[in-house]
Amino acid sequence: MPATRPATMLDPPTHELAGAAPLPDAELRARARRLRLVLTDSDGVLTDGGVYYSDRGEALRRFSVRDGMGVERLRLAGIATAIITREQSGCVERRAAKLRLPHLFLGVQDKAARLPAVLAETGLEVDALAYIGDDVNDLGIMAAIGERGLTAAPADAMPELLAACHHRCTARGGHGAFRDFAEWILSLRAKPARAAGQAEAGRDARQEEER
Repeated sequence: MPATRPATMLDPPTHELAGAAPLPDAELRARARRLRLVLTDSDGVLTDGGVYYSDRGEALRRFSVRDGMGVERLRLAGIATAIITREQSGCVERRAAKLRLPHLFLGVQDKAARLPAVLAETGLEVDALAYIGDDVNDLGIMAAIGERGLTAAPADAMPELLAACHHRCTARGGHGAFRDFAEWILSLRAKPARAAGQAEAGRDARQEEER
C-alpha cells in the first residue's frame, strides 16, 4: 500500500473542490440585498501576493487605491468591510485603520473554524456575509458563506477558488479585484430599482399616448 501523508489545513475537503452551482439572477439579487459585511482575505486579494523584504524583515505590501474606493462605496450602501487573514502584519493593520474598517481578524489559521466567532462579534447571520479569497485555505470559509451569501475570487486566484465562487473577478489581486467584487454587489442591488424605474417609465409613456 502506498504511503500517505497526513492531511493539513491547506488540504481542502474534496467536496469543496466542486464548482459552485450557478444561482438564478433573482437569487443573486436577493442575496446582495441582504449583505451587511464583505469579508476579504488580504494577501492575493487586497495585495498582489508579493511581499518586499529588507534586511530587517518584512518591509512593504502594495494595496490598490481603487479597492479603497470600493470599500467606501460599499459603506455608503450600508455594507461594511472586514479583513480576515492568517498573517500578523503591521501593514495590514495600518491599511485597515486607513479604510476605517470596523473589524480586523489577524493571525487566523483556520478561517472556517473562526467563522462562528466572526458572526458573534459582528452580530450578523451568515446570509448577511460575502467573501472574497484567492487560495486553497480560503475554500472552507468560502463554502460556508457561499451556501447563503455571495463569494468571489480574483482573476489570478487558484483554480479551485475560481471554480467554487459565485463571481470571478476580471481584475487580479492587488489590482482592483476587491473593487470588481464591490461593483458587482452594488450592481445586483441596483437591478430591482432600475427594473422598477423602467416599468414606471413605460407606464407613463403608455398613459401619455392614451391622452
